[in-house]
Amino acid sequence: MSGWTAAAAALLLCGVAPAALGAATGPVRRRVPAQNLVTTLLSLVILLLAQGYGRPAYTDPALVLAVLGPAGTLLYVRLLADQLAARPPRPRSLLAVTALSYTAVAAVVLPLCVATGPGRAMVKLLVIGVLLVLGSRVAARAVTAAVTAGHGRTGPAEGMSDG
Repeated sequence: MSGWTAAAAALLLCGVAPAALGAATGPVRRRVPAQNLVTTLLSLVILLLAQGYGRPAYTDPALVLAVLGPAGTLLYVRLLADQLAARPPRPRSLLAVTALSYTAVAAVVLPLCVATGPGRAMVKLLVIGVLLVLGSRVAARAVTAAVTAGHGRTGPAEGMSDG
């Protein structure tokens, strides 16, 4: 086991598992930010495993997840805006999740860039890192906007029906 795969296992056990538990259980105000954190951390685990196994092609799923993860969070925010407005997440916890996401991205992507060296692979790593940071920022802003605005509707969301 290399240091990269050990780091991936540690991040999986100490980061992804608690965040996934938070995304799967509890109130909506905790599940939505936790879902975004899970996608960010899983993308980082995939990058670490790609480096650990020496397979640069394994970075492609991390790139896909970096794009689709925040999109999924935005979808959840849109569908659950009324519940988020009724019981909003604590601002400090939302800020902590965003800061944790930024720190994790920097702590993983920068050493990977050093290990990879200059070239296409490093540019791909930097693009993935930027997408993860921007995705976390956009998702946090969307949660904040849903909390402040809400939908103000008591019925189902647009396009949804009860029957």
